[in-house]
Order: sequence, then structure tokens, then C-alpha cells
Amino acid sequence: MQIQKFPFVPHKWVTCLSAFLSRSTWTTLINKKPFVLAQVSTSQYFVAYPHQYHFMLDEPHRCLQEKPFVILMIPVAPSNREAREMIRTTWGKETTVLGQVVSHYFLLGVSKDRDVHLEEEVLEESRTHQDILQSNFVDSYNNLTIKTMVMFEWLSSRCPNASYAMKIDSDIFLNVQKLVGMLLKAPQHLYMTGRLERDAAVLRDRTSKWFLPLSVFPESTYPIYPRGLGYVFSLDLPQKIMEASSHIKALFIEDVYVGLCMRHLGITLTDPPHNALFMDTMPYSSPSNCYWTTVITTILDSSKQLLDVWGMYQSQRQSGC
Repeated sequence: MQIQKFPFVPHKWVTCLSAFLSRSTWTTLINKKPFVLAQVSTSQYFVAYPHQYHFMLDEPHRCLQEKPFVILMIPVAPSNREAREMIRTTWGKETTVLGQVVSHYFLLGVSKDRDVHLEEEVLEESRTHQDILQSNFVDSYNNLTIKTMVMFEWLSSRCPNASYAMKIDSDIFLNVQKLVGMLLKAPQHLYMTGRLERDAAVLRDRTSKWFLPLSVFPESTYPIYPRGLGYVFSLDLPQKIMEASSHIKALFIEDVYVGLCMRHLGITLTDPPHNALFMDTMPYSSPSNCYWTTVITTILDSSKQLLDVWGMYQSQRQSGC
């Protein structure tokens, strides 16, 4: 921890203090060591990236073999097998859409306590489904930036021939049909879209989990960034974002950090064809009869809802929505 000395007491202050302090008290103060002020550490707001992380579980050849049009990258905790199973039985099973190949992968870190039984279960799950990527960083909320950057690393090295990828949370309904339809008309280079945040205020409330002090981020608003719930990008961006990360200290708020890298690169994010494609909440009232076929993403209360929502989506498609 760095310390800072208070400046020397000016002569006129000495005169004033002398009027109120006895000779013995004043002599004691003068002879004491200088006052010190501890500076608050800012390290808690950053994560260890770039760093030499490696994959404990990998699918190094699958992307080259499948040649997907779009790759769905789903960050999830190692212990959350239920969410992975829900996705595999709903939107994760859509592997060919509008004539295009779609692949999905679950991206994991390791549990903080390195639970051996859990690691064995994840290994067996990987052998069964061949859709798990696990790297050796601690899987936690504050390490989401590491998880995101490791995702970019993997895509850059493993999927050179894919066109697009999407980072999507595990508690999201995804309409793969609508996603592919949008991407068939989208730019193929330097492209990123999703639910975009503009002029978002930097939170200075210390009780917020997204609090940042001025010493860490002096600007009052963030640059435009894609909401982390689900954003799409062309596959020429991962390498560029990784290069930008060597110039920008890795902030723990992962989607803001992606926006900072994009600003450094001078690349403008693209608005989706219309804002209602990427919804950050479920409708407060009952969704319309065709709601689930008109959106690309919607946040659910939990992944447990996914099965019911998937059933509604299928029914709407069959009814001609």
C-alpha cells in the first residue's frame, strides 16, 4: 500500500497553534514523525488479464469440422448443469437454421474450492456432449471479464472460418431462427450489435456492485457498449479486441470493458434492425400471441423457465407467427 505524507505545516499555522497549545504539547507534536495518509487500493476493480490462461477442457477441432455460420458462446458456472441441460433441450439443439450451421459451447472457469467431485462430473458431461470449454481461471462474477476475453481467444484460434459468434447468458431465451435471419443481412466485418447502452452513468454509490471510484474511471458516463446478456459480432473482431486489451487495463465490468476496447479500436457498434429484437426483461403483461417469434433474446427469471417459454415459442411458430 502506498502512503502519502502530509505537507509541512506552514509557519503561520505554527503561530496559531502556539497560541492554543502548551510548550510541552507543542514540542511533542513537532518531534513526532510526519502524519501519513493511506491511499485506497484500486486493484479490486480490475482483473488479471492479459494472462496465460489455458483450457483444461477443449474442443479444438470441432469448429473446423462443422464450419458454423454462427457460434453461440454461453458462459455458465461449473455447478450449473441444470442450465446447460435446459439449453441443450431447447434452443441449443437447433444446429441447422435457414440452411446455416449453428454451434454452441458452454464456457466455464473452475470452482473456487476446486471441488474434485464437481470436476469429475463436468469431465463426464464434456465427454457426453462435446460442448464444454473450461479454462483455469476462478469462475466468479468479478471474473466475467476474464471469461469474456478467454472466449475471444478461443474463437480467434479455433474458429477462423466462422462468420459470426454470439455471447449469450444462460438465463436467456434465444430465437435462433430470428438471429440467423438477421445475420444473413448483416455486415460481415467489424460488426457488433445487441442491446446497446449509450451514455450510461458511472455509478458512484459504494453500495452498488457496479461502483467505480473516480480514481478508476474519471469519466461520468461509459462509452457505448453492448449489454452482456447477449451480443453478436463478426469473427474478425476477437483478435482486434484482444490486441486492444493490451492497451486498456481490464475492468471487472465485462460488457463495459468490451465497449472500452471497441472505442480504443475506433469501431462503431451497430444498432440492430429494431430495438425490440434484444429485450432485457420479459413483458410485464401477457406477451402477445406472436411475441416469442418476434424477438431474438429475452431475459428470463431463471433458466428453469426456458422449457415453458420454448413450448410457447414452438406453438407460435406452428400457428403461423
